[in-house]
Amino acid sequence: MKHRSFKIICLIIMACIMVFSAYGQEKAISWETRILETFNGDEDAPFIWKTQASRFISAIRDENGDPVEDDKGNISKYPVTTYVKSFPLQVFGYESIRNPDADPIRSLGLRGQFDRKGYNWIDLYPTLKDDENAVPYEIPIPGRVSNIDVWVWGANLKYYIEVYLRDYRGVVYALKLGDISYTGWKNLRLNIPTSITQSKRVLPAYAGLKFVKFRIWTQPVERVDNFYIYFKQLKILTDMFEALFDGNDLADPAYVDKLWSAEEEK
Repeated sequence: MKHRSFKIICLIIMACIMVFSAYGQEKAISWETRILETFNGDEDAPFIWKTQASRFISAIRDENGDPVEDDKGNISKYPVTTYVKSFPLQVFGYESIRNPDADPIRSLGLRGQFDRKGYNWIDLYPTLKDDENAVPYEIPIPGRVSNIDVWVWGANLKYYIEVYLRDYRGVVYALKLGDISYTGWKNLRLNIPTSITQSKRVLPAYAGLKFVKFRIWTQPVERVDNFYIYFKQLKILTDMFEALFDGNDLADPAYVDKLWSAEEEK
């Protein structure tokens, strides 16, 4: 009887060890902070940021009030973007201003104007610098992202910003980043809902998200004439841990393509 009880206790202990080991492996985390975009406008920056707006966007006019035309004879419209020598001091400090030999720190500025109030919107999206057609480019997000943050300068207007993300199935999520009804620079942070899938049951298990764009919304109660918004340092906190197993290299699509290409060449 004692021998049987001893065997039962041993089995229980072994089961607990296996459960705790599996749990520990599943919950292993390796947090890393990554900057997806500096918004500094450097020559070697991979992205050019483009804009698109809803129907009531205003035409750009000269000092006489006449519409401005581009090289093709089309009327130029807002929004316009440029890089300005301004940045959040909370991040870069006063030394960045005092040191004339330091590399310039800039932010991406957006200037907009609509003809009427309402739920107007402006999209701010990346394109690859070497893409002459300026096709929208979705930025791959490494790891399994926990949150996204960006510094945004606001003028106390009752607008808000959304972040659009795409999962591995092609589903796009519009997530509210935050209101910009404040003055000056503020860090806006978005926690990624756990309901958004970032892994698969089958190999390869990794299924990272992609950053699609920002969308700025105006509200009917707020003025929409000649407003400015600035962006600096799009950053993520992400879990880069990947469990290793015997043959884990065969779960890497790039490695598998290389192996099979070599076999086909024989």
